[in-house]
Amino acid sequence: MSILGNLFIRFRKQVETSDHQKDSSLSTRYYKATFNQLFQSVEELFRQDADCRIVTVSKDHGEIAVEINKPIPCFLIVTVVSVRGMETAVDFSISSEKFSPIGLYPVLRKRLVSYYEKIDKLHTLVRVGKSS
Repeated sequence: MSILGNLFIRFRKQVETSDHQKDSSLSTRYYKATFNQLFQSVEELFRQDADCRIVTVSKDHGEIAVEINKPIPCFLIVTVVSVRGMETAVDFSISSEKFSPIGLYPVLRKRLVSYYEKIDKLHTLVRVGKSS
């Protein structure tokens, strides 16, 4: 059943990060930063990416909606949430309508991991996964 389950995962067209992920690379990341600092950094990250176009920014809801053109067209929602004064969490939800005979999950997952790696370079990572 595990092999069959892994096969179905490969063809998922949506990938989300959360505290309850089995794959630790897709677990929520918590950074030592205020909400405003992290939100501004994340927004700037996507403004500077030539493959991305920010569709909407809602600072009140802590969300940024982004259209991604390459390598595959997809849609990304970034959620930034203040947990404590100097601790802020970032989650992603990415999806695509495109079909791929080899599956989209690996490409979408890799994209989310790369965004976390970019944020890791800008802010101090406090922890990965469950909020305490």
